[in-house]
Amino acid sequence: MKKKPTSSTEPPAFNRRAAEQSLNDVVAFMANHQFSSIEEANAFIKDQLAHGGIPRAQANTPLEKAQQLMYEAEVANPKRRLDLAKQALALTPDCAEAYIILAENTADRDLPAAVEYAREGVRAGKRVLGKEIFTEEVGHFWSILPTRPYMRARAALAEFLWWNHNYNESVEVSRETLRLNPGDNQGIRYVLAQRLMALDLDDEFAALYKEFEDDGMACFAYSHVLWLFRKEGASPAADAALSEAVKCNPYVPEYLLLTRKMSSKMPDHYGFGDRNEAILYVTGAIEAWARSKGALLWLRSRCGRRVRH
Repeated sequence: MKKKPTSSTEPPAFNRRAAEQSLNDVVAFMANHQFSSIEEANAFIKDQLAHGGIPRAQANTPLEKAQQLMYEAEVANPKRRLDLAKQALALTPDCAEAYIILAENTADRDLPAAVEYAREGVRAGKRVLGKEIFTEEVGHFWSILPTRPYMRARAALAEFLWWNHNYNESVEVSRETLRLNPGDNQGIRYVLAQRLMALDLDDEFAALYKEFEDDGMACFAYSHVLWLFRKEGASPAADAALSEAVKCNPYVPEYLLLTRKMSSKMPDHYGFGDRNEAILYVTGAIEAWARSKGALLWLRSRCGRRVRH
């Protein structure tokens, strides 16, 4: 079932790290209580929320203290974020997300160094999780709260590898991330779809699309259109896929055909079918469209009357 679109004028519904911190508080709180049923547990939590809320989980270990600093860093300014990352690593070298912040801080001036920071973040996350989880819990990562710093480090590594032109390794990192968590709470599949098309790995994209073909996002819809055009040219199937893609997001052709200028600032949120979603897709996909002979001319012939000139 396709997800319901959201308005692009609305801010993000919540701070994801703050929500995760609250979840961590609930998990820690529940670990200290025994309940005979889920209903009893839910009633207890409801009562706690009505009388002051769930208490903040106590940070006892160096890693727990470091992770608390990372929750604080989520809403801090860049300088403060960097300071908090350094504080976290002074507590423990196993704080995966601190390395992500170091990578982000370094990327503008030294991409190879950013890649190495991200690699260290992945190593740190893996050390914390131990070996067993990688055989016993494959497919359930992210639903297990302690895996999330590691999964975020993997996503960051894929990004920095791509920016540093380590394209194939970036794709492999993303594929493995999806293997660990096929439910893909991080949206890895969207970026991976664009990158497979950018690398002309059409067969690999076809396999990914088959897995998520009911997704409903512009990224998959328009990537599928381009895949079909590459495969068949201006065929009835490509025309039909384009019509469906336009229903998903009518703004993508405007940006692909350069009839509407994109802001130099990337949107920080988006909704299904809105302009921000179109901008995020086109930013990552326009090169693949431009390199696919005849694709943009065909798109103009089909959508030219719909876009603003």
